[in-house]
Amino acid sequence: MQGSPATTTTAERFRELWDEIAPIGRDARTGGYLRYAFGEPERQLREWFRQQAERRGMPVSDDGNGNLFARWGDPEAGDAVLTGSHFDSVPHGGAYDGPLGIVSAFLAVDELRAAGVTPARPVVVGAFVEEEGARFGVPCLGSRLLTGALTPERAAGLRDADGVSFTEALGDRPAGARPDLVAGFAAFVELHVEQGRAMVDRDASVGVATAIWPHGRWRFDVTGEGNHAGTTRMADRRDPMLTYAFTVLAANKEARLRGAHATVGRVRVEPNATNAIPARVTGWLDARAAEESTLAELVEAVRAKAAERARRDGTEIALTEESATPLVGFDADLGRRLAALLDAPTLPTAAGHDAGVLAGHVPTAMLFVRNPTGVSHSPAESATDADCAAGVTALARVLTELTSRPADDDPADRSGAAT
Repeated sequence: MQGSPATTTTAERFRELWDEIAPIGRDARTGGYLRYAFGEPERQLREWFRQQAERRGMPVSDDGNGNLFARWGDPEAGDAVLTGSHFDSVPHGGAYDGPLGIVSAFLAVDELRAAGVTPARPVVVGAFVEEEGARFGVPCLGSRLLTGALTPERAAGLRDADGVSFTEALGDRPAGARPDLVAGFAAFVELHVEQGRAMVDRDASVGVATAIWPHGRWRFDVTGEGNHAGTTRMADRRDPMLTYAFTVLAANKEARLRGAHATVGRVRVEPNATNAIPARVTGWLDARAAEESTLAELVEAVRAKAAERARRDGTEIALTEESATPLVGFDADLGRRLAALLDAPTLPTAAGHDAGVLAGHVPTAMLFVRNPTGVSHSPAESATDADCAAGVTALARVLTELTSRPADDDPADRSGAAT
């Protein structure tokens, strides 16, 4: 790294480090990123992570599930404060979703060192694997394995679109739950680009998350009868594409009626020929709502309407839950403390994160960095260097606060009365 905290600004140091990873996995045609778990771009980023840790004298460990952890502080000490995020992207996704939290974590460690801070608790920078679920279909796969929310058996059976199993990509059978490792974390703070534009309206560079909406993914398989597009009379068709199209429209309508979100952004057609009526159409529904009951009602309404339409089309439809996450409330006391410390607004989010998985096991908080357009999961996702620098400074203040107290003091509450 060129320069030092004493001679360059935080924004300049951010840009320097950011430029090291910006070209990795970028698609020249779309400007978006193709950083799938254990693919070559993500492997390059994992190597970059190890190099950054080595530069800072931070030993790196792997939990056996593909998650990486770099530690600053006594390797034997518990009560560490974990920070970080993920490297993987959705297909043609944005640059900031995930990597911003890892780059900011290393820079925050630099700021603490430059300020002469010697943490009483270790700081651990984490890089979680397959957060987006874009390769193996299960979001937050690494953190789910780590915490025991997903079994190694199920993870081992997951395959990507080319038939490669998670075990093959990992290079070994996943280790699964690591309660010993999780118990060593006193708190987790994930910094992330905002996936929305609430902070633009509040004129704030940094915010603190309060909760994650309930959300999940459901696969619907529609089967019909493949046939010739030109010789099959319209009245004789059992076309699963019609059922699929109706299901997409039903999901949109039912979500709008409930103030919820529903998206069908992925579809697979067999045999996928222009002059053939499909034999099978598979779609994936992403559904989210502010309340768990609303989410359940939404999915059931879509299922019922799709089933009724399938009967009329002479097709069959099956709805399968692939992942579901209930309402996640972040540690309330910790969130209030950080919002006061940073003089930052608080806001909920409808996006899922590894922090949502860890929140059930470790006092957890999230910091958001302003996204000027609110666009995410797209090449248009952005954040200014000034706001990213503000995020680094905010994270450094949070880490100072959470690591400066004796190890027997709960980071979620000075009184020790965490909720």
